[in-house]
Amino acid sequence: MEISAKVVMELRGRTGAGMMDCKKALAATEGDIEKAIDFLREKGLAAAAKKQSRIAAEGCVGSYVCEKCNTGALVEVNCETDFVANTPEFKEMVNDIAKQIVISDPADVDALLATKYFADEAQTINDVITAKIAKIGEKITVRRFTRYCGGDNGTVDTYIHMGGKVGVLLQAECEVNDTTKEVLHDISLQIAAASPVAPEYVTRDQVRAEHLEHETEILAAQARNEGKPEAIIAKMVQGRIQKFYKEVCLMEQQFVKDAEISVEQMIKQKAPGTKIVAFTRYKMGDGLEKRQDDLAAEVAKQIGTAK
Repeated sequence: MEISAKVVMELRGRTGAGMMDCKKALAATEGDIEKAIDFLREKGLAAAAKKQSRIAAEGCVGSYVCEKCNTGALVEVNCETDFVANTPEFKEMVNDIAKQIVISDPADVDALLATKYFADEAQTINDVITAKIAKIGEKITVRRFTRYCGGDNGTVDTYIHMGGKVGVLLQAECEVNDTTKEVLHDISLQIAAASPVAPEYVTRDQVRAEHLEHETEILAAQARNEGKPEAIIAKMVQGRIQKFYKEVCLMEQQFVKDAEISVEQMIKQKAPGTKIVAFTRYKMGDGLEKRQDDLAAEVAKQIGTAK
């Protein structure tokens, strides 16, 4: 039977499900809206749609490295509560998504969601997440991911810190052996554990011109506020810029296991010839707004006494 656009829109308005999902549900139930609602709920589609307005600011960072293809992925997946984020079921899903990224090499999150799930090609990653939403009862979103390939002349390493609160993926050019693997893992740990300032660049020549200019302006203003004369501010700023480099450039940071040497010096001592190509550090929830619930106001709203 032919399903009118008006009926599809009505079902979409009542369930929040996607247009094509509504059309399929109506076709399967011969245009009966109430049965179509049940159909969508049974498939987990309506349940998922109803949760889209919620804030998913918890979650975890997960990773996967395929030694055979020398490729790794790092992904952040968000949910609504820390309780769900810490369940083995949620963490397993996050790690599966990281594995999917390694296998499929998607261009972005939308492409990732559309890929066929490696464990069941009858499903997409979006289907897997939708089913999990229906089961867990919380909004789940894939926020971001990074994928590195070690290639023929290097390798990748990953480190997950604090049970998924921070994650690192590292790419290096090196001779792959037990020593370099240990060194790279220590560097991944270094990046993950960095506090309060995490490295942003491998070396100082990678520092963006606008970032350096902005920092220089701030340091100059600080010196002026300290009452320093203009004649010495430029020299003071140059000195403080050196400290800035040691904070934001991985190679210049103090090595976390030996503060007497830098990361660069440690590499030269233990694994000469090793070059860090790139790294990504995700801190779970960075920049996401968390909901601050006003319980009294919510109760008042529910019982109709809110003014």
